[in-house]
This record gives sequence, C-alpha cells and structure tokens, in this order.
Amino acid sequence: MIMRIGVIGYSGDINEPPVKYLREICEDLGRKIALRNHVLITGGTDGIMDLVSKGAKENGGTVIGIVPGKENGNSYLSYELKTGIDSSMRSVLMMYNVDAVISVGGKAGTGLEIFAAYLMRIPIILLRGTGGWTDRISNVLIEGKYLDERKLVELKSAWTVDDAMNMLENKRA
Repeated sequence: MIMRIGVIGYSGDINEPPVKYLREICEDLGRKIALRNHVLITGGTDGIMDLVSKGAKENGGTVIGIVPGKENGNSYLSYELKTGIDSSMRSVLMMYNVDAVISVGGKAGTGLEIFAAYLMRIPIILLRGTGGWTDRISNVLIEGKYLDERKLVELKSAWTVDDAMNMLENKRA
C-alpha cells in the first residue's frame, strides 16, 4: 500500500550543525521511502527537508513540498505547493496530507508538528538519537507513548531508518 509519509525535523543550513550530522540518516530515509514507492511530503525548504528530499528524488521518488508563504522550495521537489501562510500554519496544513509522520531532530516547529499529528491521530515515529524535540519529547510521554490522557495515538520510537520503515509498513505505527 502506498503511503504519504511526512518527514519533519530541523530546518537550517545543511552544512551547519545539527543538520550536517544527520545527512546520511536523512538521505537514507528519503531513499527508502522512494524505493518502497511511498510519497514523501515535507515542508519543502531547507535542513532535513532538503536532505530527505534529495534521497527520495535521486531514487525516483515523488516529493511534495508544502512551502510556507511564497518561499521557494528546495531543488528536489517533484511538486511545490506554496501555501501563502506562515510556517506554523503550514505545518498544521501538512498534517492533513499525510498518512504517517517520521520526526528527525527538530526545533519548536517540529514540536508543533508532532502535537498536530497527535491531535489528528496520525501515526508518529520518533527517529531517536537525532536530537531536538524528537528525542526531548520522549521524556514526557505518558506510559512512554502518549502525549496526554486521551491516548489518541502512540508515539513509537525507532533507532534506525529500517526500524522506522518497518514500523510504518507493518502497521505498528
């Protein structure tokens, strides 16, 4: 079954920390999404969005960027959707267009995306060891897997790209 997989995480210069340390993981994630014929959806700009898009596009994948405002997306997008809205609202809009989310590191915007996915009951995979909100949020989960008492959807932890993909494809997400 083809899925629309949203990848969220750090924005910023791909040659600066912390993004530069995640290059291999992000390109591998994009590659594996493409080789399994899933559609990659990101915020479409820089940072991990650029790297995961590169991995997918170079392996024949379809990459959709839901871009804030009137910004230009990265050069690996198959389709660029300019939203005309700020990045936080774009993040919520993005969640209406994904079947599952994989989180890689991230700042406050990534935290917002995690919460939006949770509230929409979208499966969330935290790619652990990547820093930022992806790792930080695991410390506050109820029963190690929920953001609140409603238990809307479990947040799963994966320690490798292969684990994350297997969780999604085996309906364990």
